[in-house]
Amino acid sequence: MSDNLHARAQKLFSQSLVEGITSAGQSWLDAHLRDCVDCARQVEITHELLGALRGIPVAVPRDLAARTQWKVRLRAQQRAEASSSSALLWIITAASWLLGVVSAPLVWRGFRWLGEVANLPKPVLQLGFVLWWAAPGLIAVAVVLHQRAASSRA
Repeated sequence: MSDNLHARAQKLFSQSLVEGITSAGQSWLDAHLRDCVDCARQVEITHELLGALRGIPVAVPRDLAARTQWKVRLRAQQRAEASSSSALLWIITAASWLLGVVSAPLVWRGFRWLGEVANLPKPVLQLGFVLWWAAPGLIAVAVVLHQRAASSRA
């Protein structure tokens, strides 16, 4: 027999123990196990080992389920808070952009006046204008990255 048939049998058997297989897959596996003594022996040994493992007593703390539920609720609450803070960040960002668009002409006039008073070249004024609007975004990105790093450590 081909090694592919044995590998398929092994895969189907493993799937049948964990997630289940289709009736066609089960029929093929049963037929293969009737014909292949090696695969049938492996299945038998696996069943014996699983039975022995199930017979081993394992001591678990009485409050394990309660602690697990508590941790799951805590994690869900953390995710909900992160989601709400993310929504707040989007709202603040949108408001910032809206205010930026509305106030851009006034800010440019201020930069132009400063350039005339200080006798600065136009590229310096343009760079200052761009940095004036980029700084809040860069700060927001830094805050978000810091929050993500802090939450991944927790």
